[in-house]
Amino acid sequence: MAIPPETIEQVAAANDIVEVIGSYFPLKRAGANFKALCPFHQEKTPSFTVSPQRQTFHCFGCGVGGSVFRFVIDYEHIDFPAAVHKLAARVGLPVVEERRDEEGRQHEARRALLKLHADAAEWFHENLMKRDVGASARDYLKKRGIKGEVAKSWKLGFAPDSWKGFCEWASSQGYRRQQILASGLAKLRDEERAESDFYDRFRNRIIFPIFNDVGEVIAFSGRVLNGDSGSAKYINSPETPLFRKGHVLFGLHKTKRALIEANSAIVCEGQLDLIALFEVGIQNVVAPQGTAFTENQARVLRRFVDEVVLCFDSDVAGQKATERSLAALLQNDLLIRVAEMPPGEDPDSLVRKSGRQKFEELITSAPDFFDYWIEKKTALTDLKSMGAKMQLARDLGGTVANVREPIMRGEVIHKIAARLAIRAADFEKLVNESPSITVGARDSTGEVSVPVRLPSHEIAMLCVLALRDEDTRAFLREQNWREALSNIPDTNLLVKILEANLDPTDPASLNFFQTTLTPGEESIVSGWMLQRLPANPAEIAREWWNGLERAILRRQLEVAESRLRSRNLSTGEIVQLQKQVLDLRGQLHDLRPFSSVRAREP
Repeated sequence: MAIPPETIEQVAAANDIVEVIGSYFPLKRAGANFKALCPFHQEKTPSFTVSPQRQTFHCFGCGVGGSVFRFVIDYEHIDFPAAVHKLAARVGLPVVEERRDEEGRQHEARRALLKLHADAAEWFHENLMKRDVGASARDYLKKRGIKGEVAKSWKLGFAPDSWKGFCEWASSQGYRRQQILASGLAKLRDEERAESDFYDRFRNRIIFPIFNDVGEVIAFSGRVLNGDSGSAKYINSPETPLFRKGHVLFGLHKTKRALIEANSAIVCEGQLDLIALFEVGIQNVVAPQGTAFTENQARVLRRFVDEVVLCFDSDVAGQKATERSLAALLQNDLLIRVAEMPPGEDPDSLVRKSGRQKFEELITSAPDFFDYWIEKKTALTDLKSMGAKMQLARDLGGTVANVREPIMRGEVIHKIAARLAIRAADFEKLVNESPSITVGARDSTGEVSVPVRLPSHEIAMLCVLALRDEDTRAFLREQNWREALSNIPDTNLLVKILEANLDPTDPASLNFFQTTLTPGEESIVSGWMLQRLPANPAEIAREWWNGLERAILRRQLEVAESRLRSRNLSTGEIVQLQKQVLDLRGQLHDLRPFSSVRAREP
């Protein structure tokens, strides 16, 4: 599926980049442009520049930059189609995507499931907030310190103690049997018979809607009111076309901005823990769906932070969850600390009993994972026993093998070797021989940007002029540029600029062109967009272009003259090469340099 180019240009034209970025954080005027502290890296002096004339942004500190779409993509951590839809909704423009038949059917099915989930969340919420059936759940939440406004903010709900309550309601709203089953909100009585009766998955439970990171309800988690009921404490939606448990972090739609600003994520086990922390102002929090982190969840988290503070319960299950999370977190180069809860406490109970400050002290003093872990492991091992010591060394080595960052790996190796009283070189050898726990390969989701080679000064100048000046662009496109540039390295970006159907005078057209580039290319182009133009751009372009052509002709002349010096040539080949040499010398003579002069304001 694709969004038509004309729609993208319309959305770009309707969204002033200064207004869009200014809605996220304040911008200060600096001459013709606006400036701010860059939201993408730590700095003390503003280097983040927004140009209302060019409708682009660029940070001269970290290099990030591009169109209004690039800003929303990077700031909101969403993909390009989502950014287009978000900006279109901001100005009330419809977006109709072009889809093939099969894609269209899949898209419509997904939209129907999203609508069912949104409607279901509203039904559960009304049960909790407005109906008698939710009285017991309201009392329970009140005891847990969850007030009405908090329940409303998180869209908490209640599933009544009924086998068919939700199914009958969904059917009355026009949802078909197939849709209700596909949502995972209902189960077949006989899993082996597709035509058998179905019933509600969630019954007599507080309902926590699970949102994706753009705020759409994609699943639910249900918690029992009475922990002694014999039922599982939590049950979650099954995997559906909308929901893959190992890919989603609870609360991310609300907490991602705080994660970025803190560059640290506090990871807790349950939804109530997360909500309690968030509502007292500790907002850089997430919770996995379950306890242990998966590779995909760790990869998502790595987009936002460099550090993770694990805040699982202090019981045996919490300890196991910590250990099961390690491989995924370490293989994504995340720094890990461990905040150990007091016995019998969890984050929710701790902040209710002792307040925010006590919890923050616990987080601030949380030790590095390996310091914590080494002490835990060695305290349970008789280090006087060589057999026990070697087994512990092997266990520790297997985990350290997951650490890919060289400096961290070396430091951890020396820490463990010192604690076990063994030679660091011997332990390092054991680590290198230990198989790391493979949890999946990193994919090209954009979390690691591929560096783009900067073109030469001459090529960069031609790129700038071809982007910014109509006469220059017209001149270059009249040349035999495809053949000429095929003989020059690092001209891919100039080729893209000359191939594009763009208008240098139209910011919306330039915004659309930038959406066709890689993030690295877009960063380079955004910097070019803010450069001063020379006073005589077309003349300078002719000079640079002639210089390139002269360089190409000189190389061709060198090759021809070198071949003439060869001994094994026929008379015909000698005559042909002599003609080629004369022709190349004539072309070089005709390409006389121009003279460049002063610059003009952009």
